Amino acid sequence: MADQPARGELRLPLNEQLEDVLQQVCDQQNLSSLDEAAEWLMRRRLRKGTQGLTGRGRALYPIERKH
Repeated sequence: MADQPARGELRLPLNEQLEDVLQQVCDQQNLSSLDEAAEWLMRRRLRKGTQGLTGRGRALYPIERKH
């Protein structure tokens, strides 16, 4: 992971346990990086949360920032 995250990005400090879990997700979901695994887990949690609130699934799209 990079030292300086891009503006608007969240960086988690990796410890051995978190890295192991992210690696397991990479292996299970055929992802190529720990960043992709973290994003996959975040999106999954958001989908489950919105489904619980609204009773239906919602698509998640990245927000394009207008400068």
